[in-house]
Amino acid sequence: MKYKGWLLPPALRDFHEGRIWLREHSPIAEQDLNRAIERNYFNIIEGIQQTPHLKCNRCHNDNPQKFTTFDCSKCRQLCVYCRHCLAMGRVSSCTQLVIWRGPRAIRPTRHLLAWTGQFTELQQQAADEMLESVKVKRSHLVHAVCGAGKTELLFPVVHFALQEGLRVCIATPRTDVVLELFPRFHKAFPQTTIHALYGGAPQQQGYAQLIMATTHQLYRFEQAFDVMIVDEADAFPYIFDETLKRAVHKAKTAEAPILFVTATPSQKLLNQYQNSSYSFIPKRYHNHPLPVPRYSSLWGYEKKLKKGVIPLKLKKWTEDRLTQKEPFLIFLPKVELVDIAVSIFQALHSDILAVHAEDPERKEKVLKLRNEEIPGLLTTTILERGITIKNVQVAVVGAESSIYTSSALIQIAGRVGRNIAFADGDVVFFHHGITVEMDEARAKIQYNNKIGFSL
Repeated sequence: MKYKGWLLPPALRDFHEGRIWLREHSPIAEQDLNRAIERNYFNIIEGIQQTPHLKCNRCHNDNPQKFTTFDCSKCRQLCVYCRHCLAMGRVSSCTQLVIWRGPRAIRPTRHLLAWTGQFTELQQQAADEMLESVKVKRSHLVHAVCGAGKTELLFPVVHFALQEGLRVCIATPRTDVVLELFPRFHKAFPQTTIHALYGGAPQQQGYAQLIMATTHQLYRFEQAFDVMIVDEADAFPYIFDETLKRAVHKAKTAEAPILFVTATPSQKLLNQYQNSSYSFIPKRYHNHPLPVPRYSSLWGYEKKLKKGVIPLKLKKWTEDRLTQKEPFLIFLPKVELVDIAVSIFQALHSDILAVHAEDPERKEKVLKLRNEEIPGLLTTTILERGITIKNVQVAVVGAESSIYTSSALIQIAGRVGRNIAFADGDVVFFHHGITVEMDEARAKIQYNNKIGFSL
């Protein structure tokens, strides 16, 4: 006899498990979603909580200034929507959010770790300390200089968690870091389903036991992860946005530990973990010192660029890189300057490109630099971290600008000398006056070199 009932589609469970999602935006067929709701596979909650105060139930924004009242054509009354997470689809007081409460997906406990590299003594110590923290469900801070091999440090702890049937998230504030990490983890865990989530990411199939996501994407998760790793926890906008910090806690289970991994931890993170659950790696895996930035004055650079002229020192620096066939990154403090400067630099070499946060081709352009298809990129601070280019040289134009904090400058300098075959390189801070932040960045790099080579 032919079965005429309804079977739960695995794709419905695989997608919705751990997510808090707008009902109307589910990628699952409406008929199957409605049947699952009828069978109590979902909790349904209102998009905006209105009492005792306004709160978005997706991103947990509770700032009254970030809500707007509108005449809703759907329910024909005044409704409220959250502007804070509007880019992910409008959540309003008359929309429904669905939360999976049905059976959990089967999580494999056999995962191949294909990475065969060897840790240094300091790396091994940090990896062991992280693993111990995960085993006892204790949060942990890993403070490791740029180029210390932080990504590889995560392999053992991620492997352990996957083998235990745990679900793991590696979250980072920057899309570019997700794009950098995803292929490296895919290569290290070739048999594991891994998803990369960021604005504009393609739809990915199956149940991902390991997810890499921008911290903004965590608005869409609720009690989903058994281990939470926050990479680059000091980066903008995470460090300034309390809702992103709440999103990290919302997306993990109550007992899940958080592992913070960064080269430039905030003082708050250091105060919280330095005397309890903390690992420090003050030198790079290849044992060469961190390149120390040099200063070079560049008076009136903005006026000159706006007049279509590359300041002489910057022009010579760029021409030297082109002559020596060294890939380069030139950081500029404003998107406006990036847009103005790119055509001027293309007079030096037609293949020089520019990239910034709103550039739809940013992924492809960075890949071109990595593949040596272009000589260099002009960029904003979006590439200050999470990018590794062999033998790259770096110039910061307008290093005195307020956007360049000491942490940002340390991260920018950390792009240079990461490869063992090219362990040195040039980092120049072109400036219109030396700032405290510049001096602090250089002093911290010199301090880490001193500590690293005393060990």
